[in-house]
Amino acid sequence: MTHSADRFKVLVAGVCGLTLMLGVARFSYTPMLPLMLAQAGLSEPQGAWLASINYLGYLSGVLIAAAISDMRLKDRLYRAGILLALITTFGMALTTDWRLWAALRFLAGLSSAAGLMLGSGLVLNWLLRHQFRSELGVHFGGIGLGIFTCAAMVQVLTPAFDWRDQWLWLTGFGLLLAIPAWNWLPRPHNSGFTIGGQALQDNPPSRLFLRLFMAAYFCAGVGYVVSATFISAIVVQRSGLSGDGALVFMLLGLAAIPACIVWDRVARRTGDLNALIIAFVLHIFGIALPIMGSSLQLAIVGALLFGATFVGIVSLVLTMAGHYYPSRPARMMGRMTISYSVAQMLAPALIALISSRGNGYISGLYLAAAAALLGTSLMIGLKFLEPTHGAPRQARQPAGPGQP
Repeated sequence: MTHSADRFKVLVAGVCGLTLMLGVARFSYTPMLPLMLAQAGLSEPQGAWLASINYLGYLSGVLIAAAISDMRLKDRLYRAGILLALITTFGMALTTDWRLWAALRFLAGLSSAAGLMLGSGLVLNWLLRHQFRSELGVHFGGIGLGIFTCAAMVQVLTPAFDWRDQWLWLTGFGLLLAIPAWNWLPRPHNSGFTIGGQALQDNPPSRLFLRLFMAAYFCAGVGYVVSATFISAIVVQRSGLSGDGALVFMLLGLAAIPACIVWDRVARRTGDLNALIIAFVLHIFGIALPIMGSSLQLAIVGALLFGATFVGIVSLVLTMAGHYYPSRPARMMGRMTISYSVAQMLAPALIALISSRGNGYISGLYLAAAAALLGTSLMIGLKFLEPTHGAPRQARQPAGPGQP
């Protein structure tokens, strides 16, 4: 098998893993939330708490992943995450006990961390070791693909199936994804050298740069989690938009599928930080547009902008982490994702308190937009540190052998 064929199978495995462990195990909850509110006896505060508990599981998984350096152990936990994604999705259909749902959402969060942290680190490490371009744009397309396909399934299945049946359909879809996700990602090596014999040299940023970077990414996490978790329910709550929640979320996912590849290209031309600043600015508009009116058109444009930017931000940040620590990409990935995960855990809990007072989920968009604005300001501040504290290069490296 040629190196290009190997690369194709590794990228497909990564895409399928993300689609399963983030799309099915995590993001399917968003289009399913209005159905569970209407049919399963779930209350709005409970729905928000389930989202927060899911991110508590995610944060726990990130902490575990960041503490592990052995690549073979990471591989075993990645595969355990595949199994957890299937079990927790199936389990959502078997109960109406809120406490059991909470346990399942926590375990699904562990699975999501395995997909994002461990899966991305394994894919990036393979690319670096085999001297391919160390960009994760194609890989992170799995996030958008997962959002789109799960939302599309809910949209198509809702007229004929209730909430319980739809969790079972999602489990079946997850089983199909698990086959390449498991079989096509090679077992990793612990060697610190490429297949050509070159050492993988780490080049970490300064503490000041890293702290500001983490703070900006925390703000991005607040902006992301409010819209990504509650956009379907928010759209349904807006006057005249009943029934369009899954459609808007589906379009959000559709915009996210090619976004990471596009942002990789932008970063090659402008540099990583400039690309991130552009993404942050557009992200603000993606969050804020649904606040400006109740029309479906505004909700759709906002969803398209949001989908095209949130996954690009994640891809750019984690790819930068891999450039700083090519021998141990999960090291900085873990730190950054912990910051992002804390935001994802705290923000839904705050929304739960707000919604319990009768304000609904729409109030959360104001919090999300303010956080995104602060994050953008911090990201611009990093530009003043970059020459001495930050990224050692302004543009991406040339392609590796066999790479277009």
